[in-house]
Amino acid sequence: MTDSEKTATRPRKSGPQVIAAAQKRAPAGPGVYRMFDSDGEILYVGKARSIKKRVASYTRIGGQSNRIARMIAETASMEFVSTQTETEALLLEANMIKRLRPRFNVLLRDDKSFPYILISREHEAPQLTKHRGARNRKGDYFGPFASAGAVNRTLNAMQRAFLLRTCTDAVYESRTRPCLLYQIKRCSAPCTGEISLEDYAGLMDEAKRFLSGKSSGVRAELGRAMEEASEALDFERAALLRDRIAAMSHVQSHQGINPGNVDEADVFAIHQEGGQFCIQVFFFRTGQNWGNRAYFPKADGSLEVGDVLQSFLAQFYDDKPCPRLILVSHDLPEEDLLAEALGARAERKVEILKPQRGEKRGLVEHATTNAREALGRRLAESASQTKLLKGIAEAFDLPEPPKRIETYDNSHIMGSNAVGVMVVAGPEGFEKGQYRKFNIKSADLTPGDDYAMMREVLTRRFARLLKDNTNPETGERDEAWPDLVLVDGGKGQLSIAESVLEELGIDDVALVGVAKGPERDAGREHFFMPGREPFRLEARDPVLYYLQRLRDEAHRFAIGTHRAKRKTALTKNPLDEISGIGPTRKRALLLHFGSAKAVSRAGLADLEATPGISRQMARLVYDHFHESAGKS
Repeated sequence: MTDSEKTATRPRKSGPQVIAAAQKRAPAGPGVYRMFDSDGEILYVGKARSIKKRVASYTRIGGQSNRIARMIAETASMEFVSTQTETEALLLEANMIKRLRPRFNVLLRDDKSFPYILISREHEAPQLTKHRGARNRKGDYFGPFASAGAVNRTLNAMQRAFLLRTCTDAVYESRTRPCLLYQIKRCSAPCTGEISLEDYAGLMDEAKRFLSGKSSGVRAELGRAMEEASEALDFERAALLRDRIAAMSHVQSHQGINPGNVDEADVFAIHQEGGQFCIQVFFFRTGQNWGNRAYFPKADGSLEVGDVLQSFLAQFYDDKPCPRLILVSHDLPEEDLLAEALGARAERKVEILKPQRGEKRGLVEHATTNAREALGRRLAESASQTKLLKGIAEAFDLPEPPKRIETYDNSHIMGSNAVGVMVVAGPEGFEKGQYRKFNIKSADLTPGDDYAMMREVLTRRFARLLKDNTNPETGERDEAWPDLVLVDGGKGQLSIAESVLEELGIDDVALVGVAKGPERDAGREHFFMPGREPFRLEARDPVLYYLQRLRDEAHRFAIGTHRAKRKTALTKNPLDEISGIGPTRKRALLLHFGSAKAVSRAGLADLEATPGISRQMARLVYDHFHESAGKS
């Protein structure tokens, strides 16, 4: 018997045996450990004060919870990373969980960046604007706000209260007379000197003080100034100051609960029901409520709420600034360690507190109520969604309710700017993070050929699934594979989808063509399936309404994608297509001729006369436009 045959017949080690072997090489100090299954997929990331001791606790399945027992049984290998302290281990663990998304960890979902208000320091007349993403611009940031809507409402009121510019620097530099915002008293127009830069700096200072929690002082100063203007019979100035004070009041009156003794804090409350968790987050800055957001972390229902909340907090602040105070609804198992870790990252003290009485307790109870209500709504929606998916399975004779439905559509105008899209839905409704856009690339495609467009989109999509989301050895597929594919169109589009999957060797994905009713009448759609006569659903069937929503969502996404592509094409400068013409030469041509269209019509001698354009470069520009004209 050869060595390879011996290896093949040797019984595979079980999870506890693999872990026991890994324990022998595990570090004794603090660090992070990772568990992998036989396919190399990560199962779990954990941290410990002593990795060796923690790993030892996994060497037996008996006495473990069902979740841990499953994790141990599937473990085929382990890896370790040592750290200097347990605090470093906690921060590294949170970073790895967010990046690797292990199946058995608590996973933070819907982790979108939060918007801020930015007062820039890059210009003599600083701009007031909304900012999202990395905070790498010079300026003062105020936030986070829970949503873009909360920022926009605050910005609108801030414009009326402080008359700060919101235009870009390019627009500012190009103004020769005040814009409409000045006319409607939303800007003081520093661009054209309607206000001196010194006085504008005073407005900016007032705005910073207002956003920093000193609103009462700013309002008092404006109140005194209004009275002085009124006594001096300067009623126009008094009215302007009155409107500014009213705008400040508008900012605060639309922020709901505003604590009197909490200047800066984030409030986290968790609620568990039906095997799911909801964590409600409220942001308080400068004594004002800047909004809230509900999260639904992916976690095993057997976990304690304190464990889920602690893991969530560590991941939540992995890429966000941390306030000085964090209020929580439940005790955390390692509260002091987490506070130390967050403080180390923020380079200042951070306190985590579960308040027992007073105003802080009221804030937590308010957040808990919101968490309970949000989870109740989600569970109700989930139950309704489950019922709809069961109805789809019955309508289309599927063996079980689909876990992933993909709907495809195309959009173009006479074949131009053609795009295809895919929208995804499942047990939790529309999964917008899974939507995909496809720019139609085929050079030999006849403009407006919807069948060819659908063929290209489906071929690219399923070829990628076969390559990236299928185990080459076992043929097993991951959750990215759909159970049901809907294509917008009738028998023709369905036959295209059938031929694409047949060419790729895929025969177990359900296909349905959705054709609009006569005169595009919603409710009279015909459905086409391979090997089945076209059929319709009852006019008031909830399943029909749901299928219409899927189709309409795909149509909405396709139209929006097409419009965005068309807008980009319309604003594209023809000079960008000329190799060797950079920003400096392009600017010189535009300044000399006024527009790209004028450049395209210019003669060679005129191009040579442009400052900064050499004879060789002028010939390059001339040939580009005249060759293009000849080809067309």
